[in-house]
Amino acid sequence: MPTTLHDNLADVRRRIEKAAMRSGRDVDDIKLIAVSKTHPAEVLRGAIAEGITALGENRIQEAEGKIEQVGRDAAEWHLVGHLQSNKARRAVQLFDVIQSLDSVALAKRLERVCIEEGRSELPVFIEVDLAGEETKSGVSEAELDEVLRIVRCCIALRLEGLMAVPPYFEDPEKVRPFFRRLREIRDRLIVDGNFADGRGGLSMGMSHDFEVAIEEGATVIRVGTAIFGERSSDV
Repeated sequence: MPTTLHDNLADVRRRIEKAAMRSGRDVDDIKLIAVSKTHPAEVLRGAIAEGITALGENRIQEAEGKIEQVGRDAAEWHLVGHLQSNKARRAVQLFDVIQSLDSVALAKRLERVCIEEGRSELPVFIEVDLAGEETKSGVSEAELDEVLRIVRCCIALRLEGLMAVPPYFEDPEKVRPFFRRLREIRDRLIVDGNFADGRGGLSMGMSHDFEVAIEEGATVIRVGTAIFGERSSDV
């Protein structure tokens, strides 16, 4: 496993560099999140030993045990899966960044929990549903302005950028229009000063399409299978 993990990471990093060069971008502006869902703690430790600094998890229940085993401060922990409001408190306690803010209700809940827990700052990405898929979470473009209005009023929530999980296509080129659309939305929102850093991040691109995402401006890519291999049934 260590050799495979090492080789996989080296390949992913080469692909990131080439995509950045093709699009005239600085590779240092692209953050790699290793999505470790279903993979056990020892595999995550191996990834950290190979230089991974940020890990992504989809489910609160699964993440709890792994964060305890690996260490809360061993990496930057990102929640990249759907978050139910009733699990918001545990998410605030566990994660450094929540990438799946997808409703007004969740924004209000996270803000309230941060205040109750004494957390002064919680970086978040708003998940945007670009294709209207019933099986996926996310704020529609029509709802986005209302969520932004609430987040701007929050004391603790820090808006880092936008996130999307576009439809899956075997041909990554077919995903390009969705990545481009998210970038266009982000660019529109920059003008009104919606983002904490002024620039606004774009979390988009996974194992099969992250190179296209980088070409379209991704600042955060979420890569699982290309790093860890197929999902494990044991966690």
